[in-house]
Amino acid sequence: MPKFFIEVPHEAEAVACAKAIRVFLETGSHFLTNAEWGCMDGEHKAWFIIDVDTREEARNVVPHAFRRDAKITRLSRFTLEEINAMIRRHEG
Repeated sequence: MPKFFIEVPHEAEAVACAKAIRVFLETGSHFLTNAEWGCMDGEHKAWFIIDVDTREEARNVVPHAFRRDAKITRLSRFTLEEINAMIRRHEG
């Protein structure tokens, strides 16, 4: 199943942080209630990783108020053998 890294920014004011965190916690979603936050270090974003079938499913986990600005990145892992084969194919 595909894995997606989701980054959700919010405004930098303390009240905006608290309200964003409250929205995530009130959803009751395991993914959202366990999000990691960068606010205490000046990085006003939440991050979490989710296993779902599509990018759209991943976006739909994000609370509606934050969906437009959420960045969804599909994650991949590679073996050394896969990378070596890819290099050989592209080097000709």
